[in-house]
Amino acid sequence: MMKTVFLLLFLLITRVSGLAYSQDTLRISVRHATTQQPIAGATVVLIGTAMGTVTNGVGYAQLHTPSVAPYQIRVSAVSFHSVTQTISVPVRDTIQIALETAEEALEEVTVSSTRGGRSVADEPTRVEVIDGEELDEKANMQPANIAVILRESPGIQVQQTSVMSANATFRIQGLDGRYTQLLQDGLPLYSGFSSGLSLMQVPPLNLKQVEVVKGCQSTLYGSGAIAGLVNLVTKEPTRERDLSFLINGTSALGLDLNGYYAQRNEKVGLTFYATRNLQRAYDANSDQFSDLPQTARTTLQPKLFWYPSPTTTVSAGLIWSDEQRTGGYLPTIKNESTLGYTEANNSQRLATQFRLEKRFTNGLLTIKNSISRFKRAIVLPNYRFDGLQQSSFSEISYFTHQSKADWIVGLNLWTDAFRDSNPIHVPALADVYHQTIAGLFVQNTLTLSEQLSLETGLRADVVNTSTSNPSDPAKPTLFLLPRFSLLYRASDHWTSRLGGGLGYKAPTIFTEDAERLSFQGVDLRSIRSDQTESSIGVNWDINYRTQLGNETTLSINQLFFYTTLNRLTVLSAQPNGYGFRTANGNLSTRGFETNIRLVYHDFHTFLGYSFIDTQRRYDDLTGITPLTAKHRLYFTTLYETDRIKTGFEAFYTGQQQRTNGTTTRDYWTIGYMIERKWSFGGASQGRATLGRANAGGAIRGSVFINFENILDVRQSRFESLVSGAVTQPTFVTDIYAPTDGRIINGGIKLNL
Repeated sequence: MMKTVFLLLFLLITRVSGLAYSQDTLRISVRHATTQQPIAGATVVLIGTAMGTVTNGVGYAQLHTPSVAPYQIRVSAVSFHSVTQTISVPVRDTIQIALETAEEALEEVTVSSTRGGRSVADEPTRVEVIDGEELDEKANMQPANIAVILRESPGIQVQQTSVMSANATFRIQGLDGRYTQLLQDGLPLYSGFSSGLSLMQVPPLNLKQVEVVKGCQSTLYGSGAIAGLVNLVTKEPTRERDLSFLINGTSALGLDLNGYYAQRNEKVGLTFYATRNLQRAYDANSDQFSDLPQTARTTLQPKLFWYPSPTTTVSAGLIWSDEQRTGGYLPTIKNESTLGYTEANNSQRLATQFRLEKRFTNGLLTIKNSISRFKRAIVLPNYRFDGLQQSSFSEISYFTHQSKADWIVGLNLWTDAFRDSNPIHVPALADVYHQTIAGLFVQNTLTLSEQLSLETGLRADVVNTSTSNPSDPAKPTLFLLPRFSLLYRASDHWTSRLGGGLGYKAPTIFTEDAERLSFQGVDLRSIRSDQTESSIGVNWDINYRTQLGNETTLSINQLFFYTTLNRLTVLSAQPNGYGFRTANGNLSTRGFETNIRLVYHDFHTFLGYSFIDTQRRYDDLTGITPLTAKHRLYFTTLYETDRIKTGFEAFYTGQQQRTNGTTTRDYWTIGYMIERKWSFGGASQGRATLGRANAGGAIRGSVFINFENILDVRQSRFESLVSGAVTQPTFVTDIYAPTDGRIINGGIKLNL
């Protein structure tokens, strides 16, 4: 019934988008203020609406505008100051706009996850953006990976799955990690076999922003985006050189070395990011077992940009990483001749990225591709699991802007294959599954009025999964996935968004339960091609923003959500181990998030609260989902000037239910960070952030120190994490609190 309602709504809106109303055409010519050369690719936006266009190769553009003046337009371009102009009377001649060059590239907060490239304020789909300044702050806390970025976001829970190796996944709105897509520049790379390590292996220093979309996004990105998606947007080169370094050391015996370079000229650009992360095995509770594993990881990410014309951009990149991660009995880790339990995760990732963008006067053609090869070996005493996952993603899409509607249509192809490459296994177990998903999607963003914007989409996916089970023939399955998002601007202060859609998750063996077992005793042949999960979800939020005086801004966001999952794939006990099957029943999650942000001069304060109620109603299970905190509270405050940045944070995690039905205790964690910035040898840049263009030849830098988990909250303070003999220990399977305890880290940043 709900599928029918979504389809009827989509068809109705598509029909309405064809309606027209009285409008004029404004002609604009955009040129360099000094050289008078035309500026191609400049963005022209009708303020207060979702209407906009870009200039062509000779700096010319046409924009459909209301027939009644006055109204305002904004013209912006990379490396230029934006210009806002009021049109008081109808204009028949071409308007001449001159843009002044800027010392730094224009940093307008736009989002790419929804494919339309709109600003956050104009996007009907709710998107949370963690910008560069906030990422810079988080890098002071944890420059090795993005776990802290997501852990300190409302509604997101980072769930550790291993005591010894500190593997972790993340949950959005109480749903397991397999229901969230983790992307980089819109390309899927960190999923499947690597999901338990992904958060630990993605360094944050080359990121421009992180975009979080909560709720069902399967229409946009297909399988696995039931809970939402996280898109890691990397930096692009500018004409000013960006050469930066970061060195960080921790009291937990960790060392991080990072370097980033970026620059472009008229035709060619380059970014290069390299990081080396080292961690010695660290025992916080003195039980002779590691609470942080011994880790050595190297990551290289070169990316080449080519600009054959002002309207064309081609980029090609490579991601290579190699990591050895070993946790367990410390004497054994330090001296291999000593008997004791260890758990090793050795992995290698090689991925390519390609993107071509061709801009037209009212359109954008995008072609992108990624190929990923991830190899991982899990080594335990008397057990070894080797696997190789190879996947690819290809997409072609076209975006076009019309008078009152934006359209995006595209095709994509996703392939995935997993091979059990352990040489001791028989060949029949080598190929576990092959999966191919071909999709067609269309999305429309319609400006109904100055107050209403509506975004609708429809995806058709054909899923073909071939498993190693000879009694399970491959049968292609068709999924139709509609979605909608409605934006209502009640006033300059009040806005609201309502969205929902259908989703699905293709058959997978990579679940949190299987990861927690290190796939030991899991019958991979038990997965079947018809074990596809489905969902329906809805989100509604209300936003209020106002100025309290000249230097104070208050913003409040209230989000409500509900999602139901059907046909869950679960891992259950069998006579000879564990197997996958389809559960009888459903799982639902509902709740709300409250976010309050107050900015006064140099002070930024954030208060967030999330209530998540995840209920199991399948098989013989009822009640809340284990290890999901109903109540979480966040408080952070940041003070920043040209010389000093300092911040305080406090997080409350409520009680959680263990898998045996008992309840954990609640706890608080608090932290404090301070950074001292300096610069010399060039013109003053004001409150410049490290990593931006370094005009004037100035050398900027900072020293920082961060006190994480000052109260030294550890699960080992509440219960023993390990028991038994050192050669055959028993570990806690329910990890609900930090295991590493208090950590102090500090370092230095340089921008040359």
